[in-house]
Amino acid sequence: MCTAVGPAGAAPAPVPVVASTNVYGDIVEQIGGGRVSVVSVISDPAQDPHSYEASTRTQLELSRAAVVVENGGGYDDFVGRMLRGADNPSAQVISAVQVSGKEPDEDGEFNEHVWYDLPTMSRLADRIAQALGKASPADADAFTKNAENFKEELTGLEARTNRIDERRAGTPVAVTEPVPLYLTEACGLVDKTPPAFSEAVEEGDEVPPRALQETLALLTGRSVQVLVYNEQTSGAQTERVKDAAESNGVPVVSVTETLPRGKDYQGWMADNITALERALER
Repeated sequence: MCTAVGPAGAAPAPVPVVASTNVYGDIVEQIGGGRVSVVSVISDPAQDPHSYEASTRTQLELSRAAVVVENGGGYDDFVGRMLRGADNPSAQVISAVQVSGKEPDEDGEFNEHVWYDLPTMSRLADRIAQALGKASPADADAFTKNAENFKEELTGLEARTNRIDERRAGTPVAVTEPVPLYLTEACGLVDKTPPAFSEAVEEGDEVPPRALQETLALLTGRSVQVLVYNEQTSGAQTERVKDAAESNGVPVVSVTETLPRGKDYQGWMADNITALERALER
């Protein structure tokens, strides 16, 4: 699907893009420059993406999109559902999970939060540039150059995670849910959280009492050196865990699932890495 062209000599209209969250919207905007018009469906840092209910406006935007960027992996299923009713078969749909090439583990578990995996976002940048180039061939070289610049910055961030890995490989940590695990694993940190705890939080279920007690014991006994806490899915049980960490001198690193206001993707990830570095040094 190509962008519409205005009067003779006029610049082509921006490529219309819909992204499921502002994380992907920001990446598209960086690669597209001023040649794209991006709608990010979820952009509120206080919104839990797992419970988002898409609107008729979302479906309208999807019906107009030349490119759609979703996370996939069950994270933002509303995109697929609404696309099926949007009557827009020519839209290029990019799934970050598919781009990642990641598969469920031997127990069938899968961490769909692939935007915390820097190598995946580097590959995603190339895929976005290709899709935008197909939609607006005249701008293809610019899209490719912007993607290369974006990837170069991610290379710098990966170097930082590698340095943490060199110094702190094997350091035990806990998480309230699996959101940040690709980043913590890249830093060589080992998640000691009982799976029943983090999985229940992620699914919005009640945490089994035994799993809660085991998680609290990690903190009261200082068996982990950092707690990584997802601000966007907090509840009574995760607050208990956070309070236990703070009461026992275990540093808490807060993360989110969507882009904080005023930050681009690289700045956001840089802040997360810095927060981990500082917490590990305490």
